[in-house]
Amino acid sequence: MGFVKGAVAGAIGTAAMTASQAAEMSITGRPASMVPGRVASKLLRLSPDGDEEMARISLGMHWAHGMTQGMVRSLLGRTGLEGTAAAAAHFALMWTSDAALYKVLGISPWPWEWSAGELAPDVGHKALYALATSAAYDRLQ
Repeated sequence: MGFVKGAVAGAIGTAAMTASQAAEMSITGRPASMVPGRVASKLLRLSPDGDEEMARISLGMHWAHGMTQGMVRSLLGRTGLEGTAAAAAHFALMWTSDAALYKVLGISPWPWEWSAGELAPDVGHKALYALATSAAYDRLQ
């Protein structure tokens, strides 16, 4: 049952992150990231036909990744971590593995080569995701 709770918590965290991204993009004018779609396309050997299909793949991967990362949070829960400590560990695991995956797949350079405009939203939204997912997971216990 821990993985189910983790997936539910991950969905809650993804909803929070999605809302924060929408708000940030409406303020900054930044377009939606297609990185999740590019990751899915590389891993699954998909060849999206245009921007609309890539956006659909990206949205699906965004939610699938968020729910799967929620399951990672459930594994952290088995170690006894809770609250802010669990959220911090979850963020560190997720953010570093995402950054490494993007580099290995040739999607982006290492994070220290990103501009502040690329780094800040990524860190901020994923930190919010980790906090919301962790809070939801702890609450579901």
